[in-house]
Amino acid sequence: MSLAAETRRIADSQPFLVTALRAGVVNYTAAARFLEVEGETDAVATALRRYAEALPAYETESRDVRVTMKSGIGPVETGADALVAIGGSGFGPNGGDQTALLATGGVDTAALAETLQRLALEDISPLAAAVADGSMVFIVDRLEGANALRTVENALDGVARTP
Repeated sequence: MSLAAETRRIADSQPFLVTALRAGVVNYTAAARFLEVEGETDAVATALRRYAEALPAYETESRDVRVTMKSGIGPVETGADALVAIGGSGFGPNGGDQTALLATGGVDTAALAETLQRLALEDISPLAAAVADGSMVFIVDRLEGANALRTVENALDGVARTP
């Protein structure tokens, strides 16, 4: 395998780096050291630069989405009352200590991924999250509800456009 092909393969195993390459915000020498590709650092940096030139540009798009918040959420049976059910665990209205954030409209797995990353940056860890059929839901602790709502809205204002 050529040095360029090996560099691309290893870079592709680091999604944050590919995003940064698409956005044009990478110090290629530092990235080459980070990847630890066998070869001279300058040659790896050159391979990264060429790879970045071949990638589609990083673009974002605002989504047409409505986000609502519902308090009093907690564990429920995974039947019709559950807002989200995953692997036998369900969350829905039961007077519990969690809050549900429900986004409806232009949501998909890319929006879910972007929103989860933004929530992580705000140190908010959803108890559950899912997306299906134009709806996306996050279950968070009640006290995190307002901050999570702002974070979800901001995330959906700038979801990365998939290449």
